[in-house]
Amino acid sequence: MVKGMKEIRCAVIGYGMGKFHSEQIEQTNAMKLVAICDVNSKRLEEAKRDFPQINTYQSVEDLLAHEDFELAVIVTPHNTHAPLTLKCLKAGKHVIVEKPMCITVKEAKAMIETAKQKGLMLTVYHNRHWDGDFLALREILQSGLIGEIFHVEMFGGGYHKPSWAWRSDKKASGGLFYDWGAHYLWWLLQIIPHEIQSVTGSFHKIKWQDVSIEDHVQAFIRFANGAIADVQFSTISAETKPRWFILGTDGAIVSEENQFRIKFFVNGNPAETKIPYRQSNWHEFYRNIANHLLHGEELAIKPEQAMKVIAVMEYAERSAKSGGKALSLPQ
Repeated sequence: MVKGMKEIRCAVIGYGMGKFHSEQIEQTNAMKLVAICDVNSKRLEEAKRDFPQINTYQSVEDLLAHEDFELAVIVTPHNTHAPLTLKCLKAGKHVIVEKPMCITVKEAKAMIETAKQKGLMLTVYHNRHWDGDFLALREILQSGLIGEIFHVEMFGGGYHKPSWAWRSDKKASGGLFYDWGAHYLWWLLQIIPHEIQSVTGSFHKIKWQDVSIEDHVQAFIRFANGAIADVQFSTISAETKPRWFILGTDGAIVSEENQFRIKFFVNGNPAETKIPYRQSNWHEFYRNIANHLLHGEELAIKPEQAMKVIAVMEYAERSAKSGGKALSLPQ
């Protein structure tokens, strides 16, 4: 909690997607946007037009040295998440960092340990925790309609050349898994909260040679309770599959356009129903942050959970490089 504060002063670092974050901050009525930092001067000019009241900076060092604020929001390429987070934490700032949290488990541990040492909040912008399909899915699973989950398949992608933006740069982004994969794995680890027993990975680089990220990635995850998950992302899949395919001991769930199709049993007889997705509520992320800092509300997105997402992606790639060996995650 920020004792004695009625409003949290925020600085956004990176004004690409940072504009969206800035708008979300201003809509809370409990946070105040005071500064934006970006290395691109044209983006800073745009930021000043959008938010005339703010101060602008071209370096994080200048921001930390001259601006008075409590919360840093880091919206920059993935490989900068860890160093910028550590710099802000060491300067005494609470931190929200865009997903994915970072690139490696080593980085994540350093971020978490530093936040604890400083007594500061650290969280990750997993806004899709409040996506309409995931909200509906959690309600279905909590009802017990399909029993206990034992098998999950998740798919994202299609057949398309990756863009030339930094997300297609392996060094900057971490790879194909580190984009939508962070969202999918966050969802998966919420619906199967058991410890991860092992991760096996398969990575392909066979088509788009003028970008450095992979063409197709896959993680096969085995949980301590025996459940398994197969998560795939592709830019060379000429045919697609449902985002969600879930088997439970008493039924199944398959995602369709804007709804879930559910098969279950009533007195031993098969039955089927369809449940529409709920409305997404991304505003809940910043509402939770404001209430956490001002009133002590429990943090919805805990950094230790976000680190597990990084662990799965990192160790899936390690497994692929080792020839597909099943690897245990670090504790």
